[in-house]
Amino acid sequence: MLFLDALDKTTKQTHAFINYFSRINWENITDTVISRGVQLIIITLVFWLLRRVGRYLIKRSFRHYKARVETAGRTDTMAALTLNTFSYVLIFFYAYSFLTVIGIPIGTLIAGAGIVGLAVGFGAQGFVSDLVNGFFIILEGQLDVGDSVQLGEIAGTVTAVGLRTTQVESTDGTLNYIPNRNITIVRNLSRNAMKITVNIPIAAAADTPRVEEVLRTVNEQEAQSANPITAQPQLLGLNETKWGGLSYQVLLTTQPGQQAAMQRHYLTAYVDALTQAGIHLQTSNKQML
Repeated sequence: MLFLDALDKTTKQTHAFINYFSRINWENITDTVISRGVQLIIITLVFWLLRRVGRYLIKRSFRHYKARVETAGRTDTMAALTLNTFSYVLIFFYAYSFLTVIGIPIGTLIAGAGIVGLAVGFGAQGFVSDLVNGFFIILEGQLDVGDSVQLGEIAGTVTAVGLRTTQVESTDGTLNYIPNRNITIVRNLSRNAMKITVNIPIAAAADTPRVEEVLRTVNEQEAQSANPITAQPQLLGLNETKWGGLSYQVLLTTQPGQQAAMQRHYLTAYVDALTQAGIHLQTSNKQML
């Protein structure tokens, strides 16, 4: 008896299940799925084409503009920012179109996102701070791609400037990703003419007027060659070193980013000329000819 009751119950459930599926308009569902699938494919192709064409036009425009101006670093920075903004806008509209086609109510979704946003807002403070600080860094032109900078303890060449992070390549090749909220002081070494001091160690008994004569001769010879020195080197005079010796100081004014190279170049030229002139040089507590 129990077996017959169970069989009858199972039969009724099976018939109810079959009747439920028999009432579904499968033809309408199939048409809807195919129609929306085709729409999604078309939308995807359109946005893919827009992205390709848009990026090509932006790169082409900035490439032509870069050829007519001297601020190549600033042009590269604005080109990268424009490409990123264009990509973000396309992604937003693509997501909006995608959700609309599959039937998700955008208004309800946005309202829900607002509530969720309140919950995660505190956790996203750092991200928002990155965006705001990055916006003002780019707007004020504090640094551009190719600039030599020092950001806190990190020094090197700027390779990319974004709204969230700034990339700086150190002299040893290390690529540093710096969140923009951590950039509080920017030391840009590529904007103004840079000054560097050359310290030439000389013996205490050296003939100072003779030293200055040799240094002026070197400066005159270097002035005839093409180099990034933007002003006549200034002979500052003698200065006491930290190890108790004496050094003669020369102030150089160079183009941005050329300080270290010119310091090494002029120091080598000065030392060679002084040595050839028979003037004693000194390092630490030892003299050298």
